[in-house]
Amino acid sequence: MSNQQAPDREPDGAHDEERFAGDKSEELPSHEVTAGAERAPHRAMFRAMGYDDRDLSSPMVAIPNPAADVTPCNVHLDDVAGAAREGIENAGGMPVEFGTVTISDAISMGTEGMKASLISREVIADSVELVSFGERVDALVTVAGCDKNLPGMMMAAVRTDLPSVFLYGGSIMPGEHEGRDVTVQNVFEGVGTYAEGEMSAEELDDLERHACPGAGSCGGMFTANTMASISEALGLAPLGAASPPAESEERLDVARRAGELALECVEQDRRPSDVVSRESFENAIAVQVAMGGSTNAVLHLLALAAEADVDLSIEEFDEISRRTPKIANLQPGGTRVMLDLHEVGGVPVVMRRLLAGGYLHGDAMTVTGRTIAEELAHLEERGALPEDDSIEADFLYTVDEPYQEEGAIKVLTGNLAPDGAVLKVTGDDAFHHEGPARVFEDEEEAMAYVQSGDIESGDVLVIRNEGPRGGPGMREMLGVTAAVVGAGHEDDVALLTDGRFSGATRGPMVGHVAPEAAEGGPIGLVEDGDTVTVDIPNRELSVDVDDEKLERRAGAWEPREPAYTGGVLAKYARDFGSAANGAVTNPKAKRD
Repeated sequence: MSNQQAPDREPDGAHDEERFAGDKSEELPSHEVTAGAERAPHRAMFRAMGYDDRDLSSPMVAIPNPAADVTPCNVHLDDVAGAAREGIENAGGMPVEFGTVTISDAISMGTEGMKASLISREVIADSVELVSFGERVDALVTVAGCDKNLPGMMMAAVRTDLPSVFLYGGSIMPGEHEGRDVTVQNVFEGVGTYAEGEMSAEELDDLERHACPGAGSCGGMFTANTMASISEALGLAPLGAASPPAESEERLDVARRAGELALECVEQDRRPSDVVSRESFENAIAVQVAMGGSTNAVLHLLALAAEADVDLSIEEFDEISRRTPKIANLQPGGTRVMLDLHEVGGVPVVMRRLLAGGYLHGDAMTVTGRTIAEELAHLEERGALPEDDSIEADFLYTVDEPYQEEGAIKVLTGNLAPDGAVLKVTGDDAFHHEGPARVFEDEEEAMAYVQSGDIESGDVLVIRNEGPRGGPGMREMLGVTAAVVGAGHEDDVALLTDGRFSGATRGPMVGHVAPEAAEGGPIGLVEDGDTVTVDIPNRELSVDVDDEKLERRAGAWEPREPAYTGGVLAKYARDFGSAANGAVTNPKAKRD
């Protein structure tokens, strides 16, 4: 069309540039899809979804949201993501939401489906990276509910290094059964109690109906709440963000603030690489062990450190745990849940006590632009953190008079675990056990043994072929461990596996045994009747078989045929690294 036909246009095209470029910084990735005449088709697609000129000239903040009806942990996340969207819009950003997968660990527990759980961590991280890369987004508010959502979202934030705020969906309220608070942990253990004839079918049915009263992640210091607490210690979430319950206005307030904070991060060009550091990871481990957090956090922190190119080894979890007291006693070791901690100030109460005792790096940065020490002081100034002397809680201790002198996580080594194995102490931290091995080639065999009533005091249950590659997918085994406890063997039977445990597991259960059986690890060489030693004070996991005999057994050992030869499970069986390094699949992060 000529200028005569379009007299309203500037002859030199200056008006066109103003029309098509907007005022968005060329440094923002989304400039590539929203600015310039050549991007008119791209803007047309956005306009089809209701975005306007203001949106298209604003930073594009993505909200990866794993909302789903497959788990109460995630069933409410559309509301949480919606509140984050409000915060982004109020702060002048352009919110774009997309979905990711999730697996319900509790529902898949004890089934073949649990093999998908750890794989979902990798799929979540990959999917967020892909959408962020493909759509040229400027920032992230990563929403998470069920266990593997949390590390998956944090891994994605670290990997993309976009300005990011981590947003937890919050914890479920405790249920009530026979006048006491209960969680899904009690139901899993009830299965074992029922199998022993110590609980009636009617009581188990009543427990089942009341344990999970609504939306939110499992209530104890299990994996989701552990990783949410760790998100604060790492600095990827604001302090105080982990503990508000899922179904509360406080949780929505946290979500709105996360949206607003994401725009602050864009303005200040504050990225995960400016926040996470060696000191951040040491803080995260200190909080994990001081609160009795899940063994899964060992895997996930190793994976996160690998993404961040921070040199972190499994041995350092034990070193930090040896010097850090356990000062919170929550489920599964205790009886209290995340709600109880929230009511006395949340995770910052624990962090303040650790900082005062010299167990945290106060100068580690957070997503707010303030250090850990500054953020704690800021919360106090706002009145959001009660004075320490005013807190009365029978599950919270001081560093001078701790619940236990050492943290809850122990890393054991020996001829059964040359590359390490992980145990969380929920009882006696001086536990020493020697007993005959009862060897099972998978979880189902072990569960049948426990439920048959054949389990005996002194047994050491050895469950193998459940590692990252051998499973594949490194299943959690709360069904088995809870059945052992429910059968009355919390203190006199040990269990070890190259698989994983739920954060709700309690008792002397040793997981992440590495190398795994599928890689020729010694756990694959144990035979029924071998004497196995689990010694927490000496950090020993060994079998009373000399090196020469183990070598003979190794010479006769043959790997099992893979359970899956195609599809996603076969792909991840090929790609997983060792549990000792976080069981990662990212080629850049994977370490031999």
